[in-house]
Amino acid sequence: MTLHNRRQFLTGAVATVSGLITARESLAKVPEKALQSLPEKPAAKFDLMTMVKKYRKIDSHAHVYFNSPDGDAVIDIADRLFIETLSISRPMVPGGKGDPKEFIEANNLVLRCYKKHPTRFLPQMTLNPQFQKESLDEINRCVDAGMVGLKLYNHVKMNDPLFYPVIEKFIDLKMVILMHMGIGKARINYDSREPANVSIPGDIVEAAKRYPEATFQLAHLGGGIDWEDACKAVQDVPNIYVDLSGSNNEARIVDCAMKYVGEDRLLFACDNSFYQGVGHILAAQLTDVQRKKIFFDNYNNLLKKIGRNVN
Repeated sequence: MTLHNRRQFLTGAVATVSGLITARESLAKVPEKALQSLPEKPAAKFDLMTMVKKYRKIDSHAHVYFNSPDGDAVIDIADRLFIETLSISRPMVPGGKGDPKEFIEANNLVLRCYKKHPTRFLPQMTLNPQFQKESLDEINRCVDAGMVGLKLYNHVKMNDPLFYPVIEKFIDLKMVILMHMGIGKARINYDSREPANVSIPGDIVEAAKRYPEATFQLAHLGGGIDWEDACKAVQDVPNIYVDLSGSNNEARIVDCAMKYVGEDRLLFACDNSFYQGVGHILAAQLTDVQRKKIFFDNYNNLLKKIGRNVN
């Protein structure tokens, strides 16, 4: 051993012994009961991707876009997170006319993506009830083409009488009506993105109580809405399901939803914030059974009503 290496060895040895003595002195000051509670060995390393792969997943609220007209980009991300099926739609853009030409074009995009990935996508239509006849005609066309539900945006409030014929049609079809919720607090500041006729939780509650036979999905609890207000508003309305999607995932959202809504009416969804959508369910204080319900079973049970469930 060279002089240089010997010095390194001795220096390291002294430091090690000094550290052990310091640790022993520190432990001597710790109460015996506290020492008994210390783990005997380090906790096992947490493997996040094992957890991600563990659960089957149906994303109940996803979108496709005109800049990726075949849906491949969505499938790519879904594959990374082991999301096997996604309910897709293409709502009309904020500030648009929302006329039949616009919503038919949006639905055609969804159908093209569904045709490309028929085993991965569940297509949903969009409408504007301000155009009553055209909307009802479009429902028939889209159902014949294989669509399984409805995604609405902010053209008409959910409890507006213009929606009644559409809701009644979807009762007959036994399909889910997914409704966008206004971004902001229960008393939101309306702007071009969230006009005065955007729905808030009280509106979907009123519609759901009027039509208890219908099935409603309140969109993106993690999307910037007043999530605590939303959970409290829908807690006693059993035909409203709540999707947990969104990019604004504060720590208590899932816990609050579990408290007021319960494990049987919560739906896994991403609204294309895929990593957040998966992550905050894995991070929440849920049992294995509860995660399975939210990730897969609850939405699949709704699909069973129309014979489109995932096997």
